[in-house]
Amino acid sequence: MILLVFIASVLIAGVTIYQYGEQSKDYHQIRLERKEGQIKQSVSYTLKKTTYPPTTENLALIFKDEIYQIADVQNVNFNIYDLEGQLIKSSRPKFQNDSISICLTAEVLNNLSASADKRYVEENSAAGDKYQASYTYITDPKFKPIGILNLPYFEDNSFNNMELREFLFRLGGVYLLMLVIAIALAYFISKYITRSLQNISDKLNQTDLTKRNEKIIIDDASEEIAKLISSYNGMIDELEQSAAKLARSEREQAWREMAKQVAHEIKNPLTPMRLSVQSFERKFDANDPDVGKKVAEYSKTLIQQIDTMSSIASAFSNFAEMPAQQNETLNVVKIVKLALDIFNENYIHFIAGKDEIIAKLDRTQLIRVVTNLVKNAIQAVPEVASPRILVSVTEEEDFVKISVADNGIGIVDGFKDKIFEPKFTTKTSGMGLGLGMVKNIVETYRGTIDFTSQPKKGTVFTVRFPKEQPPRANIKD
Repeated sequence: MILLVFIASVLIAGVTIYQYGEQSKDYHQIRLERKEGQIKQSVSYTLKKTTYPPTTENLALIFKDEIYQIADVQNVNFNIYDLEGQLIKSSRPKFQNDSISICLTAEVLNNLSASADKRYVEENSAAGDKYQASYTYITDPKFKPIGILNLPYFEDNSFNNMELREFLFRLGGVYLLMLVIAIALAYFISKYITRSLQNISDKLNQTDLTKRNEKIIIDDASEEIAKLISSYNGMIDELEQSAAKLARSEREQAWREMAKQVAHEIKNPLTPMRLSVQSFERKFDANDPDVGKKVAEYSKTLIQQIDTMSSIASAFSNFAEMPAQQNETLNVVKIVKLALDIFNENYIHFIAGKDEIIAKLDRTQLIRVVTNLVKNAIQAVPEVASPRILVSVTEEEDFVKISVADNGIGIVDGFKDKIFEPKFTTKTSGMGLGLGMVKNIVETYRGTIDFTSQPKKGTVFTVRFPKEQPPRANIKD
């Protein structure tokens, strides 16, 4: 309703402006033709009563004084040119002759000659105002052209413009009143129509899968509203049934996800443990003078992984989360280096910005983060001729930055948005939970994890933990 009123007002205003313009144009055209006819009658009368022969050469003598009398009577100025376009006589005073064309242009002469009625009107503008100039032939009693009559006509639209402004102002006032009435009517009609819909909308906004939803009951509802209410109440019944099925399905899915997650976490330390035992069996020499030290290192590595598995098993048996955080102040450089000791690949390299970088973290979860990232890097380089994995620990403002870079197969663009999703993997084996779990651990400490990758060139994973610098006496390895 409001839109229709607005469109109608715009259209009527446009039509009014156009109509006023056409009326003004027709008025000036008719007035110019009338003035021109009156001037031509006076000129013809002068040619008839003159004693000079009506020729081009005598026009200046014939209209020497008559031109001013005609201009005064008709209250309009005009000019007389010869057939070549040269000015012969003008009714304007001498000091105004500077604005008169001494010679007509070839365009005017050609258009006048080519016109069927031997009349040509030229439209121009000067100082922002429009004016017309009519050209017609002056003929002798035998209708032979002997000169050209030029009548300049300036269009004065001030009166029409004033009337147009007043009319538009009144029209605008009327449509403004109509617009206000339309807004009021639209408001009250819409409130009347939608009062039942508001109740339905409130119930829809209150719909919640986690609780029992109330049905809608409205007396004396229209047929359309009654159908809508019936559909909503039927949906509520179906929703309750679906919610019960969904809850049961979610519990089953949670158990499956828990089992997959725990299996994945237990599998992570088993592989390094197997490699460590195989390496120990292959390199063990009872006569080695450092045999005691090596045995201690192997034992420490195995015990560390066994402790991780024990923590996972304990958490699962209690139907709780993954191992709870046991935060302690750590030297991150030493813990990361210790986590790398379980890997025997000679292409794994480690660098640190300094010997000691302190943060308050859970030792076990930090090791799990590094182990998962390095294991993924190892799995990315089997097809590379000269594999290389670089693990680095540095300080970056208020954060500890751990980077794991490899020159493996990389990650294609289509997989980059899904790389941290649980159960997503690009490998033929594994559950795809490792990077998702790493991301959860990192974000628990309000840290960040991101990566950059180029297919067939390699990948760099970067983890940032908030840094802490407690007294040196509290530092633990």
